[in-house]
Amino acid sequence: MSGISANRRPSDLIVAFVISFVLLVTSAICGVFIAFPLLIALVLFSGVLIARGFSLRALCHMGWLGAKRSLPVVQVLLLIGMLTAVWIAAGTVPALVYYGTSLLSGRFFILWAFLLTSMVSVLTGTAFGAVGTIGIALMVIARGSDAAIDPVAGAIVAGAFLGDRCSPMSSSAHLVASITRTSLYSNLRNMVVSSLWPIAISVAFYAVLALFYPVTLSASPITAELPAVFNLAPVTLLPAVAMLLLAVLKVDVKLAMLVSIGMGGAIAHTLQHYPFPDIFRFILFGYQLQQDTPLNTILLGGGLFPFAKSTLVVLISTAFAGIFAGSQALSFLDGWLNRARSQRQLTQSTLLVSILANIFGCTQTIAIVLAGQIMDPYYGAIARKNNMQKEQANEQLALDLEDTAVVIAPLVPWNIANLIPSTILAIGPGFIPYAVYLLLLPLFASIRQHSTVNNVSDDIPSDIVAQVTKSASPDETPPLKPTLK
Repeated sequence: MSGISANRRPSDLIVAFVISFVLLVTSAICGVFIAFPLLIALVLFSGVLIARGFSLRALCHMGWLGAKRSLPVVQVLLLIGMLTAVWIAAGTVPALVYYGTSLLSGRFFILWAFLLTSMVSVLTGTAFGAVGTIGIALMVIARGSDAAIDPVAGAIVAGAFLGDRCSPMSSSAHLVASITRTSLYSNLRNMVVSSLWPIAISVAFYAVLALFYPVTLSASPITAELPAVFNLAPVTLLPAVAMLLLAVLKVDVKLAMLVSIGMGGAIAHTLQHYPFPDIFRFILFGYQLQQDTPLNTILLGGGLFPFAKSTLVVLISTAFAGIFAGSQALSFLDGWLNRARSQRQLTQSTLLVSILANIFGCTQTIAIVLAGQIMDPYYGAIARKNNMQKEQANEQLALDLEDTAVVIAPLVPWNIANLIPSTILAIGPGFIPYAVYLLLLPLFASIRQHSTVNNVSDDIPSDIVAQVTKSASPDETPPLKPTLK
């Protein structure tokens, strides 16, 4: 037999999903490292599949095939850890915060909060980093003026995930490119096109909202402290400028990061006067200020070893996806997904799967991997119907994941993508209605009449859809047959 028997009810899998969901939510709320409940869930699902007739060896092979696809993402994640630490030590991140906050206008403070956080997140590629630097500075200013906090926080979180979605340094963008087997830069181009209207409407929304919630500007202790601790000469921005320029030139992102790390290390040594052993320590363990300053709890992070925890989550999540794909454990969804008859319906199905994956997976990574794994065969049907290369359908899947799974994560209160920014900014879920950019992207994706990716037809014939679950795509590894013990 191949996969799970058609007459076998998925009740045992549903029980496993419920238990895993409880474990993930509990760990997210209690601050337990998410890899621990993930490993427990992996063991739980493996036990269910072994009871269904799969051998442990076959499941391990499936998991390895899934995890192997994330190895390029692991490399990028580790480089991001190095880059983040070096950029802080060089004064690049402090300079972005300092010069950015100097542009603020009290009358349009909420609009500037969205724009500045977007700029920092695009340059750094990390939503959490943007929230933890420019986001904290903006919230200190907002709280100092007794302004309404939720609208400001919504603008900050929305801006932070704008870069998390479409920065060449974003780990989620690299993960999407890896699991869909697409070019990062092609995906970025498609993302820019699909986000034009959501960004324009968001800017208009925040401009109007700012008129109703003005902020009285006062001196922030954070921005006042930055020049006392760092040399903020314009040259400190060179690592970010180089990274952006190399991205525009479509230089391999790993090479671009290495160049930026080298420039940042040189600036940290010559301008900030850090000895090379200290810089090497920052690269390994993350940046940490030694002075007694309010910046101690803000300007910190990065490093190879701290980012190794994130790579572990990615590896476990993709191993999960490999097991689900090889065992066809989610085949009970086929009856519902087979109803999609057009590209728009397929995108809407991706949206619903992404919502469920973010609700039950509790992390953006799991949502991306699960939604991508479930929907991939259906996008392959588009390629076969149009007699075109699978790469174009893969690009459409990548775009739909970026417009759904990636941006829905921070809208789920118990998802890690929501909990960490909420903790950093000391806010509750009241900011969610004001994160309009994150709400608009899935909405526009679900009503899109024509594909943003060229040559992807909107109609999928029923005979193709009916065959989706019967055969794997030519470039995919076929499901492994269970080995009875």
